[in-house]
Amino acid sequence: MERAEGLQVVLGAGGGTGRPIVEELAAQGRRVRAVARRPLSGLPEGVEVVTADLMDPASVREAIGGASVLYHAAQPAYTQWLGNFERMNDSIAAAAGAASARLVFADNLYMYGPTGEPMTESTPQRATDKKGRLRTALAADLLQRHAHGELEVAIGRSSDYFGPYGTNTGLGDRVFGAAVAGKAASWAGRLDTPHSLSYLPDLARAIILLGDRDEAAGRAWHLPVTDPLSGREFLTRLFEVLGQSPRIRVDSTLVVRAAGLFSPQIREFGGVIYQWDRPWISDWSAYEAAFGPFRRTPLDEALASTLDWWRGHAAGEANAVGIAHGDRRGGPTREAEVAGTSR
Repeated sequence: MERAEGLQVVLGAGGGTGRPIVEELAAQGRRVRAVARRPLSGLPEGVEVVTADLMDPASVREAIGGASVLYHAAQPAYTQWLGNFERMNDSIAAAAGAASARLVFADNLYMYGPTGEPMTESTPQRATDKKGRLRTALAADLLQRHAHGELEVAIGRSSDYFGPYGTNTGLGDRVFGAAVAGKAASWAGRLDTPHSLSYLPDLARAIILLGDRDEAAGRAWHLPVTDPLSGREFLTRLFEVLGQSPRIRVDSTLVVRAAGLFSPQIREFGGVIYQWDRPWISDWSAYEAAFGPFRRTPLDEALASTLDWWRGHAAGEANAVGIAHGDRRGGPTREAEVAGTSR
C-alpha cells in the first residue's frame, strides 16, 4: 500500500476515462496530479493541474516527476491513432520507466476482433481492423517492456462506456444527449444483440485498484462491466428512468458505412461496427477472482447519474452559446456549470 500513498498522476485527465479517475482518486484522499493538453478547471480541491505534450518524452518526464502510479488514459484523436498512438505510448512508457512509476494503461477490447463469443483475457486476439491491430500491438509492447524489466505495467480493459464526462463515445450525444433533449436515442448495429458496457465511475474504481495491488502487474485485466443487455433493453431502461416512453432509432451497419463516406469520424467507427452487430460480452471473472467482490453501481442509479450530468452539460452548452451571442444573463459560465467535459 505504499504505492497508494504516493503521488498518483493521471494522463489524459480531461477525457472521459481520465476525469473520473482523477475524481475517484481525490475522493479517496490521494495525492493527485491531473495532466492534460490544455488547462483544466472544476477539479476537486487539492488536485494539482499540469499541462504537457504527451508526444514529447521530456514534457512527460517533467509532468510526472515524483509519481508513484501513472494512469495512462490519454489517446490521440480517434481519426489519428495510427502513428500517433505508438509515439505517445513510447513517450509515456519511457518516462514511466525512468521515474520507476507503475504504469496503468486504460485499454479497450478492440484486439479480440469480431469474435461473437464472451471475451476473457485469454481469448485469441484476432482483430481484423486497423484499430484493433494497433491496440494489440500497443498492449504487447507494454507487456514486453514489463517482461524485460524496463518498467512495471498493468493493463485494464473496459468496454464502451457511459457516465458523467462520457461525451466522446457512441453512447454520448447519440444516446444520452439525444434523450435529455427530447429526441430519439440512436443505437448502432443491431438492437437485439447483448453488449457489455462500462460505467465510468465503476471503471475508475476498478482501474485504481490495478495501481495499488502488487499482483495486478504484468498482465491485462478485464474490468467490471454491466451485465450484458441488448440495445433495446438498455435504451428501454434509460427512458424508464427518464419517465418517458422509449424513442429509439437504429443506425444499421449499412447506414453507418454509408455515412462514413462523408465523415472521417464515422468512417473510423465503421471499421469496428462488428462490435455492435453481434454479441459483445466481456467476462471479468478473473478480476473478481483475484481481487475479491466488486460492487457495481445498480444500472438505474448509473443511468440517473449519467442523465443528471448530461442535463448540466446541455445547460452549460446553452449558456456558452448565449454568452457568445452577448447574452450574459444566463447564469454561471460553462466551466462552473459543467466542471469540464470529456475532451
